[in-house]
Amino acid sequence: MTSQLTTQQRQSWASFRGFADTFIAPEAEAADAQQALSRGLIKELGSAGWISSLLPEAADGSSLDMVSYGLMAEEMGRTCQNVRNFVACADMVAHSIWKWGTEEQKERWLKGIASGEVIASFALTEPKVGSDAKSVETVAVADGSDIVLTGGKKWISFGEIADVFLIFAQYEGKHTAFLVERDTPGLGVEPLQGLLGLRGSSLGRITLDGCRVPASSMVGTPGGGLVFVASSALDIGRYSTAWGCVGLAQACLETASRYASERMQFGTAIIDHQLVQRMLADMLTGVTAARLLCLEAGAVKIQGGMDAVNQTLMAKYFASTTANRTAADAVQILGAYGIGGDSPVGRLFRDAKVMEIIEGTTQLQQTMLGDWSGRLQHPSAGAAPTS
Repeated sequence: MTSQLTTQQRQSWASFRGFADTFIAPEAEAADAQQALSRGLIKELGSAGWISSLLPEAADGSSLDMVSYGLMAEEMGRTCQNVRNFVACADMVAHSIWKWGTEEQKERWLKGIASGEVIASFALTEPKVGSDAKSVETVAVADGSDIVLTGGKKWISFGEIADVFLIFAQYEGKHTAFLVERDTPGLGVEPLQGLLGLRGSSLGRITLDGCRVPASSMVGTPGGGLVFVASSALDIGRYSTAWGCVGLAQACLETASRYASERMQFGTAIIDHQLVQRMLADMLTGVTAARLLCLEAGAVKIQGGMDAVNQTLMAKYFASTTANRTAADAVQILGAYGIGGDSPVGRLFRDAKVMEIIEGTTQLQQTMLGDWSGRLQHPSAGAAPTS
């Protein structure tokens, strides 16, 4: 698999893994238990250039290529899915500002987001609106030189602690995006805790009760909220999630393999039992296949291929279902230790289920991929027959 990587990408991957083991892994359990990431870790991510890393250096980014970005997301997912989610959310907002925002918005926000000084939250989902993103019910109304927002958002990652929100609303009947600062009158935040997984992602419910912002807070143009701003940002989030699932599955495989090699039953290590070997074989194959799909998605993105979005959908679909199965098998292999309060795979098991829901549910992706399959041509279609 590494033969597909350039020397620079392999070196970057090793660097990502070292950073993740040194700074992220030691805080993963605490983030889950305390339901929050430490600000110190967030600052470390900024100092290391892990936030806004897809942006060019002139925009306070690290100019990472898409494959390297994916490898970074894998290492975050291997050690702490909450960190991966934080970086993805920040990147979705930063990318939106960089690509669609005004020069004033770029100057105001990009440096702070990249450094970790500013926490940015992508606020699209609503209590009644999830996958059907075009149907947001939050309303934005022009009032002189201001825009007044009314409505609410829910399940917003890092909404509890965000300094700025990218809010999506209906403006003159058109799906439109706005930047709203936390201390804006009329904006309220309610923490959402006790979740099954991603407990360290500080989810929040956002209320907008006559929330007044200047018209200059609009990102892009009226009607560009979903087609341009959200769609490109969501593709980044979906790509990051796919790679994060590879990392989660890799962590489960490593933990289960190590335990199976050490755990003795019936006079031998349980890794010598054929049914355990079968589970480990399926885990190894699934992780490897998921990583290859993610690599293909990244390569197509770099090449600017027309099917880049669908390749990412396929990678996320396969990787998330693989992570879920792999986490369940890891718990099974660890037995009683797998279900203990301090289980090394318990957090991974809970997080894995969430991966099948965020950035597009498994069922939605099955529908979209099924539709795509009907429009695909076999690579050899149209080629001249050979004798």
